[in-house]
Amino acid sequence: MNYVITVNTEKCLGCKSCELQCAVTHSKSKVLFIAVREEPLPQQRVSVESVGGLALPLQCRHCGNAPCVSICPTHALEKAGPEAPVIIKEELCIGCKWCILICPFGVIGMNREGKAAIKCDLCLERVKMGKQPACVEACPTGVLSFVKIEEVIKEKKRKFLVDFEKGEKSARGE
Repeated sequence: MNYVITVNTEKCLGCKSCELQCAVTHSKSKVLFIAVREEPLPQQRVSVESVGGLALPLQCRHCGNAPCVSICPTHALEKAGPEAPVIIKEELCIGCKWCILICPFGVIGMNREGKAAIKCDLCLERVKMGKQPACVEACPTGVLSFVKIEEVIKEKKRKFLVDFEKGEKSARGE
């Protein structure tokens, strides 16, 4: 899989629709009105953080060389290939929290029982059915997008070239 979730930081309202839909999607029932009564309560894998009036959804970035995968003593975290998502096998997790400590984005947490780490799984089951990840689908303002990594790289290169050209023109006094 060579898709990633991208974030348009200028559009987030901080409504937390992504959090709610993520939790419901990972619940036993997959139904909001039933999920709120489940024990343990379902838990989201995306978190909307707000600072100074700015809001931003944060979830696993599925690093190419993921430090959480390297540090896990039980190999509960795995990455099948360079473009594959980082997946956690909760049944192998011993709850040592090393992955939480080493994650550069601070997006790995513990499950409600405190026995295993949890993190974004890119909603692989939904993606296999041709759907978008739950957080992407739930966002009312289109903050989150599920796109091919090649498109992201292409757009970053384009933006770099535009900015580079602007800098060159400015340096020449144009």
